[in-house]
Amino acid sequence: MTRAALKDRYQPNVNQFLALCGRNYAHIQRWLPEECQLGDQWQVSGTFGCLDVEVLENTPYTQLVSITRNVDSQGVVPVPKVTVRIYHDAKLAEVLSSQQIFRLQAVYDYPNLRMHHPDEKYQVNAFLEELLKIDCHAHSNVSHSFG
Repeated sequence: MTRAALKDRYQPNVNQFLALCGRNYAHIQRWLPEECQLGDQWQVSGTFGCLDVEVLENTPYTQLVSITRNVDSQGVVPVPKVTVRIYHDAKLAEVLSSQQIFRLQAVYDYPNLRMHHPDEKYQVNAFLEELLKIDCHAHSNVSHSFG
């Protein structure tokens, strides 16, 4: 790679990314139950729609949850769905997979086979922040169905 190409290569802003993951954690903490088990499911509804949440993994310091936007698209538009790792010790929430993207890389070369943006990981986490704004008002409703 030439010196000019290295200079122009996307460099992630780690501080900006961690701040985004911290905001996502704060949004999730508004409706995440203190005690939840593997397989627990619930729905968060707010002014801007509904989210379906399911606990996929539960460990002492982290949780893996699936968050799906409850949309009646009748199959025309793919339903927004993300898998999020919640780090309680670091107070961060990071998207691990979204739609058909599994194992997000920190940086993608561009162009690439799947046409991901160089900052795809940041953009997917910013998308999560927008999904989580569904409950931006204090009067969102959480319906739990455990088990």
